[in-house]
Amino acid sequence: MQLLNGKTALITGGTAGIGKAIAVHFVQNGADVIIWGTNAQRGEQALVDLESVKSRENQKISLHLVDVSKTKDVDLAMVQALTLTGKIDVLVNNAGITRDQLLMKMSEEDWDQVLDINLKSVYNTCRALTRPMMKARSGSVINISSVIGLSGNAGQSNYAASKSGMIGFTKSLAKELASRGIRANCIAPGYIETQMTEDLSLTVKEAILAKVPMGRMGQPSDIAHAALYLASELSSYVTGQVLTVDGGMII
Repeated sequence: MQLLNGKTALITGGTAGIGKAIAVHFVQNGADVIIWGTNAQRGEQALVDLESVKSRENQKISLHLVDVSKTKDVDLAMVQALTLTGKIDVLVNNAGITRDQLLMKMSEEDWDQVLDINLKSVYNTCRALTRPMMKARSGSVINISSVIGLSGNAGQSNYAASKSGMIGFTKSLAKELASRGIRANCIAPGYIETQMTEDLSLTVKEAILAKVPMGRMGQPSDIAHAALYLASELSSYVTGQVLTVDGGMII
């Protein structure tokens, strides 16, 4: 059974890692998919990979290079996306970066960049899409937060602030839009094997695994499965929630 037939999904940070895995699962489940990113080479490869898993011949898949931290750029790209597809049923805010450093050594630039890309981007996309979703009286917003937003972590005050802020934003948005048939939820991944974690030293990885009761890092597909649930009608009575996918780190 294809869970997203007739749906159109927009995924930020959709050219690699978790975002790309979500895009793949959405395409396999019948959705038309728009991916936003900033790396053209990765984006073109993602398009090729998504085309290879299409579940129907007339499925629409497209790539747009967008800096989601810039409000005007997002507004313009959202108009273009809606013109192209006519509607967006599912929004996945996955774009994110880290600039780790102890607070006493953290530059203002590293603070601002993380908050702009991780959190202001969510304001930008949700604000731009709220009216069209309200007019349609349906929609699902899925914001990819992190367990760090729930627990904090030394050397990641900027990242933790952005991901915790995303959770508060999502809960507020859910209350604003529930009466219009629009749901808003977060996924809080634990440590997932992506490009972001590939560069960690063996010592750091061993320390991470010691905190995970299941004894392994997650895969991007683990997050994609959770996103598919929240995007589909299987979660039609779920809003304002944080779905933690972390192998038992946060219990």
